[in-house]
Amino acid sequence: MNKLEFINELKNKLSGLPQEDIDRSIDYYNEIIDDRVEDGLTEEEAVEAIGSTDEIVSQILIDTPLPKLVKAKLKQNKALKVWEVVLLVLGSPLWLSLIAVAVCVILSVYIVIWAVISALYAVVASLAVGGIAGLAGFFVTAFSGDFLHGLLMLGAGLICAGAAILLFFGFNVITKAILKLSKALLFSIKKSFVKERAE
Repeated sequence: MNKLEFINELKNKLSGLPQEDIDRSIDYYNEIIDDRVEDGLTEEEAVEAIGSTDEIVSQILIDTPLPKLVKAKLKQNKALKVWEVVLLVLGSPLWLSLIAVAVCVILSVYIVIWAVISALYAVVASLAVGGIAGLAGFFVTAFSGDFLHGLLMLGAGLICAGAAILLFFGFNVITKAILKLSKALLFSIKKSFVKERAE
């Protein structure tokens, strides 16, 4: 693929973004290709070294905030006719309520996800505190003459500390998976905005 084909393909795939973002990206990749051609590569080699347009579009979408995509989508819409305005006004109690519900549901799901993650790490913290308390209890009871109760406190403290360490690593894996899933969900939402506008 030569430079012109690459730039045209990239421009088509970015057509759902705000125009200033498209221009900035096209200028950037034009400059990269020109620099590599000056360094002695052919246009095809320079384009191949950059990577596929799908990867580039994915990275640009990840970096573009969702409100910016929504704003660009709203700007792109044509002027409304009189009957469309009347329908929007008459239907506003219904569609405003539905939008409010959708926003509340999305926000509550987001809050619940972070509440679950916080609760998981609160369990780890409480077990770690229990481990420290068990160790401290061992020294207090052992030196006060009640060695058997001290051993019991030490055992309970070690169990708590071990559980805290194991759960910490397990919860890290769960948290990374949740973050990866939420990032993929956000990316698919952003991609749907671009697809709609590109058609």
